[in-house]
Amino acid sequence: MKKLVSSSEAAQLLGLSLQGIHYRIKKGQLESIKRDGKIFVYVDTTQTNTKQISSPLTSQTNDYKYLEEKIISSKDEQIHLLKKTIKFMKKQYTSEIHRLDKNQTQVLKVFQSEVDLLKSAFNEMRNIYKLDHQETTQINKSNESVSDTSVGMEFMDIKEFFVFMKNHNKSDAQIKSIILDKVKQSDKRFIYNKKSKEILIYKSDFLDLI
Repeated sequence: MKKLVSSSEAAQLLGLSLQGIHYRIKKGQLESIKRDGKIFVYVDTTQTNTKQISSPLTSQTNDYKYLEEKIISSKDEQIHLLKKTIKFMKKQYTSEIHRLDKNQTQVLKVFQSEVDLLKSAFNEMRNIYKLDHQETTQINKSNESVSDTSVGMEFMDIKEFFVFMKNHNKSDAQIKSIILDKVKQSDKRFIYNKKSKEILIYKSDFLDLI
């Protein structure tokens, strides 16, 4: 038969401390209700017959047992909390490592892109420089050739050359062909100035052409 008593009476009947009663209520080992702000406990009177008010030594033993159970419970809670903390920290660590790896990959891609762009710009500038250098060299050589050839020589107007050749029975087509052939053959009497795009003809007897 169960009897409803106060928590202090239940401690006396069951030979426990008041803390032990509250601990068992919390663990669901004792049935209890709350009235007017006070806690009342259902105690089985058939079990209390053999559990009379315990001696101070028994009460002290029960207190030690309660403290031991409380310490074990607290330890289990701390272990559970530590496991959750370690799991969270491991997840954060993995996430941070992944983020750093991703950022490093992006930085390397940007850096490689910049390097490729610089290489392309350098090659383009080098090609432009080569073309400019080649054109300048060719112009200089052409000018030097004209200058060297013109020393001590006089040139004639292309119209004069046409008149001269016609006097020797040459047609316009033949005269044009002669001029083009001599320019291609680098005949020093026929100089093509690439800069001014003019043909300079130096005076000669032109015996080989008539």
